[in-house]
Amino acid sequence: MWLLARSLLPEAPQRHQGGGRRRLDDRAVLAAILYVLQTGCAWSALPTSFGVSCATAHRRFTEWSQADVFTRLHQELLDLLGTAGAIDWSRASVDSMHIRAGKRGT
Repeated sequence: MWLLARSLLPEAPQRHQGGGRRRLDDRAVLAAILYVLQTGCAWSALPTSFGVSCATAHRRFTEWSQADVFTRLHQELLDLLGTAGAIDWSRASVDSMHIRAGKRGT
């Protein structure tokens, strides 16, 4: 997944006068974000084994969400899996969250 996500991530903001802390590795932060999203745990419950603070993970999640990274990553993954024939469309469902429900439809 990292190979797909790497090209979708926005450039890190530049500091006008330099200095400050070095930005944490995007790969480690992505792993931490995906852990929170997959497990449903609170940001504050993020294990320290990722080496990323919950504040950094949440801040980067917000930054990347605004840059539409996760929507584009989802589309890339679906394209890749669809091309490989690895999606079982017989079990797919559509709800009004993704498709507008027509009035008086069949």
